Amino acid sequence: MQNLQNSEWKEALKKSKNGEILDVRTPMEWANGIIEGAIKIDFNDQESFIPFIKKLKASKHYFVYCKSGVRSWYACQMLEQLGLVSFNLKNGISKWDEPLTKP
Repeated sequence: MQNLQNSEWKEALKKSKNGEILDVRTPMEWANGIIEGAIKIDFNDQESFIPFIKKLKASKHYFVYCKSGVRSWYACQMLEQLGLVSFNLKNGISKWDEPLTKP
């Protein structure tokens, strides 16, 4: 897992040919907007989260974020345990400097 600042995270995503964005916040948080193209999966709902990540493809790189970077850090740790490549958005979406999309 790489723990990256905004600009580094965006650059790594841009360079990745097989990157997917995972928003691991709650449904209430998603209502405030998401990064365009993000797949929404609530980290706090472990009954759904664990089966979801077990189905992810090892051929992809996962760019993960939450509100402050803590839940996404834990999510990245879980992805790494499954042998998946992940990039955490350090400090989360609270420091995001681009417009968000309404889900």
